[in-house]
Amino acid sequence: MRLIDSHAHLQSDPFESDRAAVVEASFESGIERLLVPGWDAGSSARALAMANADARIDAAAGVHPHDASGCSDIDWAEVLRLAADRRVVAIGETGLDYDRRHSPRDAQLANLRRHLRLALDTGKPAILHCRSAAGRRDAQDDLLGELRAAGFGGVAARAAFGDRPPAVLHSFSGPVDYAVAALELGLAISFSGLVFRGGEEASAQVARLVPGERLMIETDSPYLAPPGVPRDSVPGFGGRRNSPPWVRVTGEWLAEQRGQSPDSIGAGLVAAYDATFRSHSPG
Repeated sequence: MRLIDSHAHLQSDPFESDRAAVVEASFESGIERLLVPGWDAGSSARALAMANADARIDAAAGVHPHDASGCSDIDWAEVLRLAADRRVVAIGETGLDYDRRHSPRDAQLANLRRHLRLALDTGKPAILHCRSAAGRRDAQDDLLGELRAAGFGGVAARAAFGDRPPAVLHSFSGPVDYAVAALELGLAISFSGLVFRGGEEASAQVARLVPGERLMIETDSPYLAPPGVPRDSVPGFGGRRNSPPWVRVTGEWLAEQRGQSPDSIGAGLVAAYDATFRSHSPG
């Protein structure tokens, strides 16, 4: 089964002691495409350093909604500088998180808007995090509203991206109609180990709706470990550390939901990744 991991924070501290070994194990496990997104200026720079050191890795630069209120003008200038690099293939991770609210809503919205503008300006798709508190959907509704207001799904996005997805809903979470609305705007949707958790049952239905050319999987390493990941002792990390080889579990789940063979789903995942992130990347 051919595999991708479209979202893995391998530059984060839980991989400090064995990062090189994890990267090699990832590619040895069958992963063909690996994207490392930033969550602030520093982590975005480290993602680019990983991409520069290994041609098999792609990077994304951006500021997570958790860090929105702490992003200085100097930090944002660094994100802009990084976003111009050819090895940075996407803008993010950004988005909205109304569950933990580490940054106020207004700061999150302002942060999201400038990322959406940057995605349109660079022609590099936005990677979008979106979480509401349990039983709510306000973050999803706000995200859709901001995408429409920025021109996603309209002339501006078509001019910048053509037929490519202008953004990816990373680690999908939300109701079915939210996914349908995002697909109508041309977005891609990525699934992670989150699909195995209670309260995420809608993901199975959404997985069957996404067109193959806009379908992705990810680990969101070191987070969102799927079933089977052992609990290990990683300094500074209290849970089960996820890593890219475990994306196979989500890939097998996805094949089952869509009634496809592993070979068929794998080939489609690689093609969708390349069309979204690599078809417009020079060099």
